[in-house]
Amino acid sequence: MLARRIIPCLDIREGRVVKGVAFKNLRDAGDPVERARAYMAGGADELCFLDVTASIEDRPLLIDLIRKLSKVLFIPFTVGGGVRSVDDAKALLRAGADKVGVNTAAVTRPALIAELARQFGNQCVVLSIDALGQGEDAMVTTHGGREVTDRTVCDWAREAVKLGAGEILLNSVDADGARSGFATALVERVIDAVSVPVIASGGAGSAADFVELFTKTRAHAGLAASIFHDGSTTPNDVKKVLQNKGIEVRL
Repeated sequence: MLARRIIPCLDIREGRVVKGVAFKNLRDAGDPVERARAYMAGGADELCFLDVTASIEDRPLLIDLIRKLSKVLFIPFTVGGGVRSVDDAKALLRAGADKVGVNTAAVTRPALIAELARQFGNQCVVLSIDALGQGEDAMVTTHGGREVTDRTVCDWAREAVKLGAGEILLNSVDADGARSGFATALVERVIDAVSVPVIASGGAGSAADFVELFTKTRAHAGLAASIFHDGSTTPNDVKKVLQNKGIEVRL
């Protein structure tokens, strides 16, 4: 397997970084451009920006912010939230994003995934799955975890990859912000179901949680927010611990 990636996530609301627990009680966590610079300097392999209320509020994309970020970032970054069409994705990619994340709109209209893959290539299409539950019956949610669908997580992941998704960002709603560790059983179950890289998100509270993730699962990357936002650790700090455990990372 290639070197494991460490990806800080910046949830965006009204142009600011926010963070909550289980997608609720969002609090301000700073300026996204300043945060992005700090995480890049701190060893992040990639960054992920998610407009967490775009689908709920039916707002336009944050194109101006993406342009600002593209001027200061020299690592790949993914942007998601409110992407409903090929034109939306095109606008984000033209503004500087490397990959586009889709969630609610793809569940509502799965053909969107195929349209994006045909236009931009599978490598640009990241399917974000907000999973409620951690067992075999874990369900897909939409609208920032507020609405539960009738799709199981693994079935939806398989369908999305067949349609053209090139990567899965698996968010555990239960673990989000709890700092109790990644939902490793769910992560490995999804990895078994698909043939594309899986990024695990939700639950990281320390470098030890990343060690557990990468020893118990074949996840290609671990994504986290809280532990980086509060300054308790950096991506490089996590990588050094992983390297000492024999897990390959880029330092």
